[in-house]
Amino acid sequence: MDSGAARPRGAGAAGRSGRVKGSVDNPRVDVTADGDGPDRSRAETVELGVDLLAHLEDAELPLPELLDRLETVTTSPAVTREVLEEAERRGVIEREDAVVRVHGSGFVRFDSRVVRREGEFSCRRCGTGIGTGHFIRLDAGELGPFGSSCIRKVTGREE
Repeated sequence: MDSGAARPRGAGAAGRSGRVKGSVDNPRVDVTADGDGPDRSRAETVELGVDLLAHLEDAELPLPELLDRLETVTTSPAVTREVLEEAERRGVIEREDAVVRVHGSGFVRFDSRVVRREGEFSCRRCGTGIGTGHFIRLDAGELGPFGSSCIRKVTGREE
């Protein structure tokens, strides 16, 4: 799949959702066929997930809320589990029952880490069509696009 080529929203071999799910045999995960998302390997996706967790503003989150945010990186339960295990191993998070404590390196600074781009996008969190995409620049890569309210929810600025 040529990730650099522009395609109409929803087009491509990935089917309706535009996503290709990863597996043990296929290490490519959550590749969007519409050109809105990067073509990442499983290891790159795990790294991006850990980086996102390290930049959450919340000191403590219920596990379902944390998983909601990780779904912006991957929808694969296996990859989500890898992200959580790696983040815990590195000391980024600490899990106890259904609560996760975040010991990250800091929050997402909107003036330097969030980039706005005009175009035709689908929000990576809610799927709504948007004209202005907000992208989070993390050390491990770029995550997005998000709409104006979803970017605040993903970063923890809004409940």
